Amino acid sequence: MTDIEQDKVVGVLNQILEAELAGVVRYTHYSFLIFGFGRIPIVSWLREQASESLLHAHQAGEWITTLGAYPSLGIGELLDAHTTDIGAILRESLATEQQALELYRELLTLVEGRSVALEEYARQCIQLEELHAGEVEKMLRKPGVVVAGQAGKG
Repeated sequence: MTDIEQDKVVGVLNQILEAELAGVVRYTHYSFLIFGFGRIPIVSWLREQASESLLHAHQAGEWITTLGAYPSLGIGELLDAHTTDIGAILRESLATEQQALELYRELLTLVEGRSVALEEYARQCIQLEELHAGEVEKMLRKPGVVVAGQAGKG
């Protein structure tokens, strides 16, 4: 790992740590705001996302200390539309998944070809974030719409 730009890599890892900690808070908060017939599975899904964000925060923090740096005590931006509308909550979730995806892609760019372990970590996180974004996009579609953007066609 001697070829990596350590300060830049640690900087991105600290941003990831802060974003993932914000995800823990955000998904937990969202889970309190779900009402109606679909509450139980949606709350369960949101709490799973909070747990996964905490795992990702742990991983980022471990990488930061592995690189000999000090993990941030900050927390990322907490979006909150102050609504119980599931669609609005999911759109906020999608926006934050996209932000996390950008951070992991930035990390991959910094370590690609320089650190196999960090490269694999970044790739695994990118894969998970892409899958999460896809899940959220599917939840935002109207029932019966298979292809995004195809509502009312056919």
